[in-house]
Amino acid sequence: MEQHNAVKSERYRLIDALRGTALLNMIAFHFCYDFFVIYGNDVKWASRPAAVVWERMICCAFILLSGVSLNFSRRAYRRGLIVSACGLAVTLVTLVAMPDELILFGVLTCIGLCMLITQALRGLLEKCNPFAGAAASFLLFGFFYGLPRGFLGFFDTAFLTVPEQLYGFRPLALIGLPDADFVSSDYFPLLPWLFLFVCGFFVWRAVVLLRGERFFVRGVPGLNLLGRYSLWIYMAHQPVLMGVCVLLFGGL
Repeated sequence: MEQHNAVKSERYRLIDALRGTALLNMIAFHFCYDFFVIYGNDVKWASRPAAVVWERMICCAFILLSGVSLNFSRRAYRRGLIVSACGLAVTLVTLVAMPDELILFGVLTCIGLCMLITQALRGLLEKCNPFAGAAASFLLFGFFYGLPRGFLGFFDTAFLTVPEQLYGFRPLALIGLPDADFVSSDYFPLLPWLFLFVCGFFVWRAVVLLRGERFFVRGVPGLNLLGRYSLWIYMAHQPVLMGVCVLLFGGL
């Protein structure tokens, strides 16, 4: 099959359904976060192993699926700018309304910038073998995973220590070099997450080469709709959750 079919305009509803599943998990996670952390019922809840794994799985799913979906985007730059603007809006809202939960360089900012960067490199990436591209991207994701914590290696296994001097300039937190005083309640720098996004881009192209895209045409009713409008639901869900918490548990 020709590789250009990777960007065929047909809607693959199973991808929407997978995104909808990740969205439901995210809403459930944030409800737990509000109840345990913001309401003070267990302020250490978010750092407990089960919560950390749950949160990582949700975000990995969103970023990987966003990379997959770039193959279908007809206005990738426009979409990337919209998602980046939504990320900035989240930062401004938390700065004003919840400064203790300030979000700097959160997941929406990361996904928006990954869209823009990957689209700019798309012509080059499309020349790569998708299997090799997916494997290399995943390995680079693992290699840079510890960069925000000061090391390079493979996920949590350190091979090299990054010089501390590189972590002294606050704006470099965007690429994965946060200074010692940097704090964000939702932090997804470009490194390592850009590589997971690109991995998703290649994964779909590998699916097409294997003639597997037909398995993604049918989705799951309800989840399809959630996944299709995931950005706007994401933007609205936290104020709604806080309203529900106020009704259930009273004011802070």
